[in-house]
Amino acid sequence: MTRFFRAMAAAAAVLMPLAPSQAGSRESAQNIDEVQTAFDSLFGTQVRAPRSYNSGFERQLANLAEASRGRIGVAAIDLATGRTTDVLGSQRFPMASTSKIAIAATFLDGVDQGRWSLNDQFPLMMPLPSAPFSTAVAPVRAGAVLSARELIEQMITRSNNFATDALLRVVGGPQAVNAWVRRAGISDWHIDRDIATLVRDDGAINPATVIDTRDSATPLAMANLVAGIYQGRWLSPSSRGVLLGAMSRCATGKRRIPAMLPTGAAVSHKTGSLSNTSSDVGVIQTPDGRAFAVAIYVTGQGNRLAREQRIASIARAVYDGYASDPAGNVLYGRTASR
Repeated sequence: MTRFFRAMAAAAAVLMPLAPSQAGSRESAQNIDEVQTAFDSLFGTQVRAPRSYNSGFERQLANLAEASRGRIGVAAIDLATGRTTDVLGSQRFPMASTSKIAIAATFLDGVDQGRWSLNDQFPLMMPLPSAPFSTAVAPVRAGAVLSARELIEQMITRSNNFATDALLRVVGGPQAVNAWVRRAGISDWHIDRDIATLVRDDGAINPATVIDTRDSATPLAMANLVAGIYQGRWLSPSSRGVLLGAMSRCATGKRRIPAMLPTGAAVSHKTGSLSNTSSDVGVIQTPDGRAFAVAIYVTGQGNRLAREQRIASIARAVYDGYASDPAGNVLYGRTASR
């Protein structure tokens, strides 16, 4: 069975390859155009107009996210003005643990509706040994019992998979989370598996060269999801505070979004990591109170440290590009996709 899935992944890589690598920043824009054209033709994405740059910021962001060593997706939204910038923002990327934001939000929406309480207690879901792809859903057993508040804290700040699957089971599984995201008006976002299954079966497909739409989202979808949570569109003030509070205490990803930001910047975020992919999504706040929603998905690049360095560099470019224009005088366009 494993060999079958790996063969399928190899076939997909032939059918859905990245454009040929281009060396140097001068050629990176052409490379991004080729990547997008290839994926547009295969996945039916709306044909994009030729890219144009409105600022040096856009050009810098496109160069930082160039795709010669693996796909990189970026979306950023200035929450004061709505200005949006993206690179491959409409392509699907593996969410990995960044999906835990929506799982927690689905549970907290249930708290707001009186279905559950943060003091309710639920068991951790501990994975049992099983071979990759041997079952449709990885087997688990009940573990220690924690309050919902503790489970949220663990799944967001420590990316605890057992706590995540505990709340995922409570809310009704992936389909319940997908339904909540749809009700929030977010498209191009869905999960298909619990975390135990996702982790067990990871590695059969290389996300740097192949788009696997399972458990995936576009950077634009994730940036809009994070923006809506921050702006209080879907959760009560108390539930919003629980989720954003946990995101502000995120202990993973210190080398990602926060790594290169200036002193005084605050970050509420959630990281994700799977085979050959690293990500970080959240809200960056400037010392003067401005806020930007950011979603960064990086594949390839050689190793995890290189992916994290790319995330940090992109986050700093977004911060500088938006924060340098507090009056909103520069009209930023969509950097690499329309």
